[in-house]
Amino acid sequence: MWDGRVARGRVCGAAVRRWSTTLDPMTPQDAMRQALDLARQAALAGDVPVGAVVLDADGRIIGRGYNTREAQGDPLAHAEILAMREAAQSRSLRQPEAEPPFPRHPERSEAKSRDLTAWNLADCTLVVTLEPCPMCAGACLQTHIGRIVFGAWDAKLGACGSIWDIPRDPHVGHTPQVVGGVSERDCAALLTDFFAARR
Repeated sequence: MWDGRVARGRVCGAAVRRWSTTLDPMTPQDAMRQALDLARQAALAGDVPVGAVVLDADGRIIGRGYNTREAQGDPLAHAEILAMREAAQSRSLRQPEAEPPFPRHPERSEAKSRDLTAWNLADCTLVVTLEPCPMCAGACLQTHIGRIVFGAWDAKLGACGSIWDIPRDPHVGHTPQVVGGVSERDCAALLTDFFAARR
């Protein structure tokens, strides 16, 4: 829940609003600390230190991820993708077996219907240490994530306000709220230290 007061940070297409701590058990800073811990795990494995968590509507973490591109040899293994995948999977404890993706019978049970839409994260928040790249911003649109909160701005590949603003593109039907600059110094310092050690 957003309380409407202006908070520190830059704005991406709309006013930055503070997260209400009275209704949400985890503030953006709390969630960002969790994401930073995940980013450190990525750095220890030799990957670019980016971490992400997905919060449900109650402010509970339902998805976690950190970059494993180098460790797994998977160019798509970005923190955001992995966290959103885990969030969708956590919502779908079981997928219907032997039922086609587009059932022929309209009298499906409500539970099965929910299973088929577990990917929809419209009531969730993605918290990530680095501004999402175009691929991850696109994935946010595909999952219908309701809110994107990020730490460091990405001057090379940022797709949520720095270079591109994919979530605000007028050609897409879903427009998540975007807040950048949460714990920006800590997030940027982790990246700076990682790349300085590699040079």
